[in-house]
Amino acid sequence: MQIRIRKQNPDGIARVETSGNVKEIVINEDLLHPDRESISVCYMGKSSSGIVDFTPAEIEKIYDSIKNRIHLIKGFKRVSGSGAKLL
Repeated sequence: MQIRIRKQNPDGIARVETSGNVKEIVINEDLLHPDRESISVCYMGKSSSGIVDFTPAEIEKIYDSIKNRIHLIKGFKRVSGSGAKLL
């Protein structure tokens, strides 16, 4: 996983790049507040680690933008109700 960030600081715009492996994907459900659900992607690299949180709407938007081109990714594995499928 590659991460590229542009961040505003007092000296101007700083660009930060890092890479790492996805270690875990956590789905955070809140039964009392369903509008606070989130999907967390946890990653760890050699010199960095972090968590990227997405709302369900953001995940839907990402999926909608790649669903028609997913066949172009060789070896893509999709998890469904019956387990992982190789596309």
